[in-house]
Amino acid sequence: MAITDIKAFAHLTAADIEALGRELDTVRRDVEVSLGERDAKYIRYTIAAQRILEASGRATLFASKKRWAWLTGTALLSVAKIIENMELGHNISHGQWDWMNDPEIHSTTWEWDMTGTSAQWKAAHNYSHHMYTNILDMDDDLGFGILRMTRDEEWKPINLAQPFANLVLAALFEWGIAIHDLAAIKEQMGVSPKELFSEPNKAFWRKAGKQVAKDFVIYPALTGPAWKSTLKANATANLIRNLWAYAVIFCGHFPDGAQKFTVEQFENETPGEWYLRQMLGSANFQAGPVMAFMSGNLSFQIEHHLFPDIPSNRYAEVSVKVRELCDKYDLPYTTGSLGKQYLLAFRTIHKLALPDRFLRRTSDDAPETSSERKFAGITLPSLPSLQNNEWLQNNEWLAEHHLNGVDPVTGQRRGLRSALQEAKVALKEKAQHEKAVLREAKVALQEKARQEKALLQAKAGRERRSSRILRRKR
Repeated sequence: MAITDIKAFAHLTAADIEALGRELDTVRRDVEVSLGERDAKYIRYTIAAQRILEASGRATLFASKKRWAWLTGTALLSVAKIIENMELGHNISHGQWDWMNDPEIHSTTWEWDMTGTSAQWKAAHNYSHHMYTNILDMDDDLGFGILRMTRDEEWKPINLAQPFANLVLAALFEWGIAIHDLAAIKEQMGVSPKELFSEPNKAFWRKAGKQVAKDFVIYPALTGPAWKSTLKANATANLIRNLWAYAVIFCGHFPDGAQKFTVEQFENETPGEWYLRQMLGSANFQAGPVMAFMSGNLSFQIEHHLFPDIPSNRYAEVSVKVRELCDKYDLPYTTGSLGKQYLLAFRTIHKLALPDRFLRRTSDDAPETSSERKFAGITLPSLPSLQNNEWLQNNEWLAEHHLNGVDPVTGQRRGLRSALQEAKVALKEKAQHEKAVLREAKVALQEKARQEKALLQAKAGRERRSSRILRRKR
């Protein structure tokens, strides 16, 4: 199963985790008290830049029959749509700029340039996903209802189509998110899927209709003779925005190291454990200032999950403190290049399309998902019952297994990062030992086969000699 006991998995005591939570609370407070004009200028300049880019792109598309104009206009429009989606729509709807009390830049009033409504997205994403991040059967964003992203989910024949479904989702990401959010809000409201004229359906189709009309009817028509090339440019810009948003989201949620959790872990979760779950359930990707900006600063997905309503322009400085805390508590800070993180997610998508009988690992020790049982027999050879936390009160046992937070030899804190490194070495040594045992067994079998062959040959020789003697006697 996925993680049922985050303390055991993280190799931290309850006191360690609560201390970590208090330090992260301090990080939040430090940012909140320092918010001011610099941050307000950032978001206002971003809005102005996005609108200039969009207006320039749409103006250029009036000449879109010419190749240079089509390429330039499409590029400008693509960048404008990406900024609006990632840095503006997503982050403003998270309430990151509500502290300004600006009615035009507020989570209650901003409507983004996407198919789905901001209200439905906020209900499905801000609450369900960020409250229940990566909890099985509670976080609907875990595979978006169409992809199997953990071995804890039962395999179904429909999963064989997962590689194709992934391509469709990437190309039509705004529609996939909109439909996903619509289903989530209807479930929250208790609205039957068969009720075609429900309020959620009406809101969805009103917004979707406006988006389709804007991009594929009104703006193309405004360019007159160039309407056909403008239509293609708008469709291309939407496709580019969809692919980029999809890549950013998948790189932050589904690479190896982004852990999954069970309802059992959530039921008695403390504030410190909530913070820890966000840290272990998310992943970053390496980005410079431009790529970070174009990703809505979701290259800092770990920081975003820790502080979803902190202004995104602060995530870079927050990440320094989060890394320091990871070092202090010996926790992994999951990150890598954009290409690497996506390839890991891509591998999981295709691997989990197959039935479990074709998979070598289990949901306890797979690269894309694991649990505290991963360490049984490796770093925790005598792990007491995982069904309760009585063992966490046993100081002697904690000290013996370095779970008291400090290595008795080096004086350094020991946590999940060290445990993962030890497990990797132990598994490698185990594999080498098993390989050596197999080699020895193979040699023994070969020697036994040679001996048996020699015995058979000797027996056959004796029988031939006996046969010749009998023939002579006759």
